[in-house]
Amino acid sequence: MTQRIDDYALIGDLQTAALVGRDGSIDWLCLPRFDSAACFAALLGDEDNGHWRIAPKGATTCSRRRYAEDSLVLETVWETRTGTVKVVDFMPQRDKAPDVVRIVEGVSGSVEMSAVLRLRFDYGSIVPWVRRTDGHRVAVAGPDAVWLRSEPPVKTWGQQYATCSSFTVGEGEKVAFVLTWHPSHEPRPALVDPYEALEQSLADWREWTARCTYRGPHRDTVVRSLITLKALTYAPTGGIVAAPTTSLPEEIGGVRNWDYRACWLRDSSLTLGALLSAGYVEEAAAWRDWLLRAVAGDPADLQIMYGPAGERRLSETTLPWLRGYADSAPVRTGNAAVEQLQLDVYGEVMDSLFRARRAGIPPERHAWNLQLSLLGFLESTWREPDEGLWEIRGPRRHFVHSKVMAWVAADRAVRTLEEDPSLPGDAARWRAMRDEVHAEVCAKGYDPGRNTFTQAYGSRELDAATLLIPLVGFLPPDDPRVAGTIDAVRAELLHGGFVRRYSTEGVSVDGLPGTEGTFLVCSFWLADALCLTGRVKEARDLFDRLVGLCSDVGLLAEEYDPVTGRQLGNFPQAFSHIGLVGTAFALAAEDDGAAG
Repeated sequence: MTQRIDDYALIGDLQTAALVGRDGSIDWLCLPRFDSAACFAALLGDEDNGHWRIAPKGATTCSRRRYAEDSLVLETVWETRTGTVKVVDFMPQRDKAPDVVRIVEGVSGSVEMSAVLRLRFDYGSIVPWVRRTDGHRVAVAGPDAVWLRSEPPVKTWGQQYATCSSFTVGEGEKVAFVLTWHPSHEPRPALVDPYEALEQSLADWREWTARCTYRGPHRDTVVRSLITLKALTYAPTGGIVAAPTTSLPEEIGGVRNWDYRACWLRDSSLTLGALLSAGYVEEAAAWRDWLLRAVAGDPADLQIMYGPAGERRLSETTLPWLRGYADSAPVRTGNAAVEQLQLDVYGEVMDSLFRARRAGIPPERHAWNLQLSLLGFLESTWREPDEGLWEIRGPRRHFVHSKVMAWVAADRAVRTLEEDPSLPGDAARWRAMRDEVHAEVCAKGYDPGRNTFTQAYGSRELDAATLLIPLVGFLPPDDPRVAGTIDAVRAELLHGGFVRRYSTEGVSVDGLPGTEGTFLVCSFWLADALCLTGRVKEARDLFDRLVGLCSDVGLLAEEYDPVTGRQLGNFPQAFSHIGLVGTAFALAAEDDGAAG
């Protein structure tokens, strides 16, 4: 039976991540990076596409699970008629090779355990050759080699292209499994001590979370979101992937399945805001540096997304041997949206670097000249239609959000020059651009009869992205057009109490068949807009309901279906957790203001 998307928990080592189900099975893992081919792909197929399950014999789902306090160490507890056992799963931050450590610990009584490891390289399509070496199992196929060892050794045998183990744990007894990947042409890396690695992982995460400055409501949930954002960081470069998965559907059985294992520029502004507000200046600086490296070059070649190390080629292809999660095909790798024109990203880049400068992150000498170059290109292109932030696969349009973000780009340039007149640049030029964009958006993107901004010029459709208008400063919160837009979005895009991006009924703007769930970050944007416009109680009520959607281990996917009560889309989703952190800080600031 297919597990719910939110039945999975995340473990990772800041370079890749795995999803662990409530049945004790790791069903998704890409090695050695987030965007590498998966060696466990049962998430998008079945067990023959690769998985690793450790559970009591005959058991189907755990009794309970949680993360060890302020960490990414997962503890899964199984209560059986003969005793209780705990499985601890984690990936230690690596020196060189990635490791997955699974420690089985007897809590009470005696429990017979079963472990089944099916390695399938290249997204479940390649069965490796497995042999014994030095008392360990090693699986090799092409460039990949994976070692499996247990401490103390347990009975292990091969069966149906799988490695199986059977053992019993009593109270206080422990059995540790360590899976290690390395390039097959290189020697086996040094072995890690699983118990030392556990203590070090707990210490690393607790040291990191201790730096969090948030002290408002739902602190545990906010900290979990920050840990999740950290877990989605590719530590060697500072880039943050949108999600560790590909092709988890926005509609069960539908075709809206995309690869999110890349770093989107538009996430940068909110990511920086979340990290800086929580006191994580070093992480924000690393993300800023990744951003500068990624966008360097001809401004006309700016992409909306890059690989974790700044790679530009993210060609989209399909994997026909995988049936897709819950038969939601096709399964895709890469993302064709990388070739789209999305003018809003110039605003997001300018806003990100403006925030970084204001936060005291030392500016890079070349950064301002790069910003001026990007702005010069935008000056000549902002009047063009584009695909917009939702990456439509239909015709280009004059999306209001894209134009608003062009205004943001010019505005941040003006404000930077006003705050530091020593910088080169023509403030009057950018003021003129800012005023022109503003006037056009208010004239062509606003429907006076309905008192709302629309999705695109000349359209009657609405778009949740217009909720950002007061948040980015395009209009003040007390402007009647802001209140009207909020009310219109609530009237037309609310579904089950949460916000859709836009309508997918009839002929959808995105050029795709089918529908989708409510988009979680849009609901956080609504809460932010309500808070900013003085409707704090409504904002708080919505935020509380959104927090209630978090899984039992505090994770959020991209979307939520109010009808089935299921999370949808890639998981966990950085954008959703960024939204949660941002709204939490906005409401906490309101509390501080009221107290003051």
